[in-house]
Amino acid sequence: MNQHAKELILSATSALFRDGQFEAISKHFAPDYVVHITDQDLRSGPKLIRPVIELYRSAFPDLVVDVQFFLESADTVCWQRTMRATHTGAFKGFPATGQTIVWREMVVSRFYNSLIIEEWVVTDLAERLLFARKSLSHKVPQSKRPRSDA
Repeated sequence: MNQHAKELILSATSALFRDGQFEAISKHFAPDYVVHITDQDLRSGPKLIRPVIELYRSAFPDLVVDVQFFLESADTVCWQRTMRATHTGAFKGFPATGQTIVWREMVVSRFYNSLIIEEWVVTDLAERLLFARKSLSHKVPQSKRPRSDA
């Protein structure tokens, strides 16, 4: 199972993030897929995956994902994806910065019948976007900055 799980993760990552092959969703994810992210348990199955991938691909069109594996059990794999891209489109309230952003996502994927059925995801993307926005604000000339006493 472990080698198959790793291959499934690599295949899903390439098909979705790199190639935008949304037909691969049903090939890799169980119909009752659940993802746990920051205070949310999203239970909409595979249909919640496409909008997330579309959002990433529109905000970061040159996205490159590197996968590292850490821990495995009979039905679970703990892994990290390091993502690198130019932030050229809006992403969840963050306007495009034009900067290269590098962030990491820790993922625990649980498998059932050779499909990903449940995942836990922790990301530092928001922090990286805040840093990018902050570094841009330091480049704006003082005369162009909004007044803080207004």
